[in-house]
Amino acid sequence: MATKTAHATTKGVEFPCLICEAKNPADAIVCNTCSAPMALIQEAVIQERDPCIVTVLGDSNVGKTVYLGILLDMLAKRADDFDAVPKGAYSVNLQHTVVSYLSARQFPPKTAVEVDEWHWAYYQVSERQRKNAPIFDLVMPDMAGEALAAEVANPKTFAVIRSLLEKSAGAVVLVDGAMAASGSAHPDFFALKLMTYLDGVLQCKRGEKVPTPVAIVLSKADYCPECFDDPTGFAKTNLNRLSNICDSRFEKYRFFATSVVGALGYGSDEAQNVVPYPLHIAPRGVLEPFEWVLSEL
Repeated sequence: MATKTAHATTKGVEFPCLICEAKNPADAIVCNTCSAPMALIQEAVIQERDPCIVTVLGDSNVGKTVYLGILLDMLAKRADDFDAVPKGAYSVNLQHTVVSYLSARQFPPKTAVEVDEWHWAYYQVSERQRKNAPIFDLVMPDMAGEALAAEVANPKTFAVIRSLLEKSAGAVVLVDGAMAASGSAHPDFFALKLMTYLDGVLQCKRGEKVPTPVAIVLSKADYCPECFDDPTGFAKTNLNRLSNICDSRFEKYRFFATSVVGALGYGSDEAQNVVPYPLHIAPRGVLEPFEWVLSEL
């Protein structure tokens, strides 16, 4: 009888999505506007505080899915004495997929452009040994690079991305360090567009710099070890446009270098295309950008 009464009290009630604030029925699984899990708002109500959103951004094929999956897995394993608890089974899907593929010596498939195919993770993170350490309710989605590129080129193409960034307390921007080291200008131009877009979304008063902390991560640094030696110097030399806009428009930013794969092998697929295979996992520089962003919040 009690169950029927409880169900009756929620019938017809609508709840706002945590990301886009669109109204949804109480029994909705995902938001009918942006497809974010409605479990996010349910957990936020339980915790009685607003979650801290850290958004991972980057171009297609820059390594966002692998980076985010390994980061979540390291947090779940209490790396660097972090205590991370997933809030909802859906939060484990991304790290499970990434670790499973890498363990089978394959890279995970590309993230689908469709928003309802993105993986979302909601983790409660704190430092175990620090007394009265703050608790961060972190919401981290794995978005498709193609969707981000489309939104940067034509704002409001993917409204969920803008809504997400407007609510973000911090951001991690991945830039292909290996491609930049090879002399390609593409990573620099895309990062310049992305930071310009981010500046517009997080706009502040004229003459003031954006206060949101942004960690710029040079991915695939195993291809160019010099990234680890001096990430800032590498960026000034190989990503000068990006370095300049960060200096001009962002108050809190820092360059990092990261790699996940220790060694690569190469083969061919059915179409005779060369395909890289990860031979073993050797994360380096994965936690540092995340730790820095949290320290600046």
